[in-house]
Amino acid sequence: MPCTFYAQPYDITATGFYFETAEDFTIKAAVLRNEAGQPVEEFELQFIDGDAIDAALADALGLYQNTIALVIAALEGWDTDQKTRAILAIGECSCAFDLGTDRPDDLDVDVYYLDSLRDLAIEFVAEGIMGEIPDTLERYFDYDALARDLGVDYSETIVAGQRLIYRCA
Repeated sequence: MPCTFYAQPYDITATGFYFETAEDFTIKAAVLRNEAGQPVEEFELQFIDGDAIDAALADALGLYQNTIALVIAALEGWDTDQKTRAILAIGECSCAFDLGTDRPDDLDVDVYYLDSLRDLAIEFVAEGIMGEIPDTLERYFDYDALARDLGVDYSETIVAGQRLIYRCA
């Protein structure tokens, strides 16, 4: 489903417009005039409608006239995991990201689609990251203590309604 945006002119005597593609924005912006017949040059771009993950990505990337084509391409071309990684890297980890040259797969962010650090602790133990724990001792393992320790390097957040655990590397 394509996203819908709105271009709000900074010129208060001009009326803004809705658009879904970069080409649509370019065409409508080129012909827009204010009350005095002068061309309108600057707009505030707003995300109006689309999936929650797309709204979060648009917010993280920022909507600007000079990058709107790249943002729309990212919204249409990236999968959910790539969008999530970019949102976390840019918004939570404060990583620099250039839409023109960088790729979301190159971002060094570990993402776990889990509800809590305790769930991450359980997963790490099940994967053997803590070494081999015999079944007879596993019931005594303190997952809450491990979760607190993991909280030093890992954080919890919600992206587009999805709880996540992440680590900025």
